[in-house]
Amino acid sequence: MRGGSGGAGGYGASGGVDWAGGYGEPGRSGGSGRFDGYDGAFGAGAGPGSGGAGRGPAGGYGAVAPVSASLASGGSGRTGAGSAREGSEAAAGAAVGPVAGPAAGPVAGPATRQVADSVAGVGVALMAARQLGVGADKPPLSPRPAPVETTESPRLARLARDMAAARSWNARSTVLDAFWGEVRTTGAPLIETIEGDPGHRAVTFLWRGDTDTRQVLLLVNRLLDRCDLAASLMRRLPGTDVWHLTYRLRADHRGSYRIAPDTTGFDRSELERLADTAVPDPFNPRTVPTRWHGRPGSAFELPEAPARPWEARRDGVARGTVRRYHLASAALGSEREVWRYVPPETDSPGAGTAGAETARAETDVLVLLDGDMWFGQIGIEDTLDNLIADGAIPPLTVLAPHAVDNPTRRREFGGNPAYVDFLAAELLPWAAARLPVTDDPARTVIAGQSLGGLTALYAGYSAPYRFGNVLAQSSSLWWRPADELPGDTPWMTRRYLEGAPRELRLRLDVGLHEWGMLEQTRELRSALRARGYDVSGTDFNGGHDYVCWSVALADGLVRLLGR
Repeated sequence: MRGGSGGAGGYGASGGVDWAGGYGEPGRSGGSGRFDGYDGAFGAGAGPGSGGAGRGPAGGYGAVAPVSASLASGGSGRTGAGSAREGSEAAAGAAVGPVAGPAAGPVAGPATRQVADSVAGVGVALMAARQLGVGADKPPLSPRPAPVETTESPRLARLARDMAAARSWNARSTVLDAFWGEVRTTGAPLIETIEGDPGHRAVTFLWRGDTDTRQVLLLVNRLLDRCDLAASLMRRLPGTDVWHLTYRLRADHRGSYRIAPDTTGFDRSELERLADTAVPDPFNPRTVPTRWHGRPGSAFELPEAPARPWEARRDGVARGTVRRYHLASAALGSEREVWRYVPPETDSPGAGTAGAETARAETDVLVLLDGDMWFGQIGIEDTLDNLIADGAIPPLTVLAPHAVDNPTRRREFGGNPAYVDFLAAELLPWAAARLPVTDDPARTVIAGQSLGGLTALYAGYSAPYRFGNVLAQSSSLWWRPADELPGDTPWMTRRYLEGAPRELRLRLDVGLHEWGMLEQTRELRSALRARGYDVSGTDFNGGHDYVCWSVALADGLVRLLGR
């Protein structure tokens, strides 16, 4: 991460984490005031066309017609020919475009059919669903499948013995001061081995309370159960100012967290309000950025967590150049800020000028969603520099649009043809007019996380003539268009199952603690492999978390672009 990442290779000290989802399950959803740990952005974009058989010239995908037009073929899709609801809600009928759409509309699952039958008609069913609040603008709230296992800390057990043996106030004060001095030196959380259990560690999170401290809530990304916040309340060691909670975690765990001390007196029904006040751990110098520039969080990793060989800035490595631009978008009807990373090999005088001539070789291209996080706060350019310097990936140009804010992200991400038009028909040509970048889809990657991961999957499905590689992490496969009833199979998975096969390579990563998302991602991988797609991916031991995504993003780029 950006900042002081020396020493133990930590995540630096500038920036923060998105408790609305970027870094954080235990967070708040940006400005919405709702406690949700997904991306702080829950898609409600325009529903994509699901009909017809649009085709590009010569039987290929073509590259001229915008994605929204190519998806607008009426066929036998959701509302049929002639409907302005298909595609980007601007075109209808049997439009011919570059993407071969599915031959039929979404398949209703058993639950959908029961609802439709009960209200005598699909149109009435959709209306009833909207009235009842059935929608796709936020993930389902579901409890953890099982509570996180807790254990005892050997160090705290020794502290309790030492306190019991101390016979005076001064002696007890000396014992406590020595303990906190040790914590300041070694840092938190405490990570201890468990006798007879080499594959796990006792991980103890700490807070030093005072006379006003009533309770302390620990918010660890995806270890916190949003349906049972009380289970994450710390315990107080009797007779001390030590508040603690110890989890038994597998030795390759990586994650982020914040802590919310209560000096006011919230009752158990107000723990969501208490969570709003969470702060980073003062005993942990490794901070992580927060979505929309909220309070930072703290990062931790256990000894067997995957290595981060490319993350920290290295001396002597050639630097790429990061610049910010404003791009007017007709597809979005607004101006959009874009971060542009140019690798050292192509960072030449005049390269940033439209129409500039250069003898440099064309570079591969990465379109990385949520550029305001990746370049604005995390500092992903250091990772890119190191990957290129090591020869792990070829020289790479990166285009990273700003997500603007929560409402905009919710509106534009997901299965939104207009946003894919912006990426494929505006952003990529804008870069090609200024830099030597490839137009080969096999050398072009679209990458995103959470709702951005779902957006990346949709962009690859909708515009494979531009994006031949999809890197989707912790994808919000729960998302569906607002006028779609839920089915047994996620909407995006159905698109890939029902549509004509695309020339795509896909990398699908997800955290072992992302219940719901984990199962849906595994099912999507299996479904894609059954259709002959080139699919890879990892189930990393963590949650919905940039500290995990940062490592997996580098690994995914090596997998998709490494020569």
